[in-house]
Amino acid sequence: MESTQPTITAPSHPVPEGPIHPGGGRRVGWRRIFAPIGAVLVAIAKLGAQAKALLILLPKLKLFTTAGTMLVSVGAYSLIWGWSFAAGFVLLLLVHEMGHVIQLRREGVKASAPMFIPFLGAVISAKSLGRDAAAEARVGLAGPVLGSLGAAAVAALAIATGSDMLRALAFTGFLLNLFNLLPVVPLDGGRAMAALSPWAWIVGFAMIVALAVFFPNPILILILLFAGLETWRRWQTRRTPEAQSYYRVAPHIRILVAATYLGLVALLALGMTATHLPRNFGS
Repeated sequence: MESTQPTITAPSHPVPEGPIHPGGGRRVGWRRIFAPIGAVLVAIAKLGAQAKALLILLPKLKLFTTAGTMLVSVGAYSLIWGWSFAAGFVLLLLVHEMGHVIQLRREGVKASAPMFIPFLGAVISAKSLGRDAAAEARVGLAGPVLGSLGAAAVAALAIATGSDMLRALAFTGFLLNLFNLLPVVPLDGGRAMAALSPWAWIVGFAMIVALAVFFPNPILILILLFAGLETWRRWQTRRTPEAQSYYRVAPHIRILVAATYLGLVALLALGMTATHLPRNFGS
């Protein structure tokens, strides 16, 4: 069988020297083509590794620590109240939240430092609120107790200096802690009611609904949503063996929690009366 071989014709002109000459028979410099691409890919990989390391470190950066979120909150509140009042308000929030942190650690529960959310207050994270309802009540009341002492210190400073700004700040601190004593979870008053009676959550939820109707704002609506979900969950599970064990509280502890709760409500109301500044909107 006859084989056919292709005819090879030599180029009529010599192949010029150079990196690549199409059709010239020279070996193509693939390494020269892909070397820049490889360098770009290596640079992208290094950049990706650095970005991953940055994401891992983000929670440890100043912006995401307590101090950083405090500064962000001060900046946000200053748009409404000015820098000095905003800084004082955030400090009062810090004092309140540290009450919860201190008591959680006393209960043997590891708690994070407070993280501030502009216009929503501050939050702390913990795996639990204690081993039983009595511990939850102590944790819940610790915030308003320390927060009330902080507001009282500001009130004393206002009296000593005659500063209306400090007086208004003290009033706001008293109001903040009194609001948190509304007897519905997730507010501090709802935590205290865990050691008293589940029926109080229904009363507290009705109070939140009334506030949201007469003084509608996004924060109250958000609290109403969380309160409704948590109240329903606790009410549904109140008769399980685990819940009955959790809410079993000695009578003397119930009396102590009730006395602390009512005493705080009365003192905070008196504090608000003493620091209230009448405003004349017509002048």
